[in-house]
Amino acid sequence: MTELHQAAAAGDYDQVEEILKQNRCNPNQRDIDWSCKTPLHWAAAKGHTETVRILIEHGARPCLRTEHGWTAAHFAAESGRLAVLRLLHSLHAPIDKQDCCGDKPVRIAEIYGHQDCVKFLKKAEAESQTYRKTAAQKGISVDDTDEEWAEEGKENEDKSISKGNIQT
Repeated sequence: MTELHQAAAAGDYDQVEEILKQNRCNPNQRDIDWSCKTPLHWAAAKGHTETVRILIEHGARPCLRTEHGWTAAHFAAESGRLAVLRLLHSLHAPIDKQDCCGDKPVRIAEIYGHQDCVKFLKKAEAESQTYRKTAAQKGISVDDTDEEWAEEGKENEDKSISKGNIQT
């Protein structure tokens, strides 16, 4: 865990800001000891809204996923962090991606009983889909795909297929 991961998890805004301004840590670094969480995942899970904002302002990508496919929105939904979900949505972060089990943040919020988050996410999902469609039509780039995670998923799928073929 980098010092940026620790500061983000603790909600130490001043420390996060100092680390980012000095370029001491990559805001998108994944911590392999913690399911490949980024500092943004930690800040979102803990509800540190201003830390989430400054991380994104310094290049943190809200589309990055953990090894189980969770985005920052999944973590915010799990812990009922409505303010973080609102911020992520306002910044056009992907709030409707499925994890490895097919669960979107709205489902995670349902599981944990965060009805305010569920209500918000249902509306926000539709708005996000409309925004992405409009952006595509206008040729506006939207950062909503974690290429590394998608590639790993493809590799795992290919391995499963290969194992199946060997056994037949």
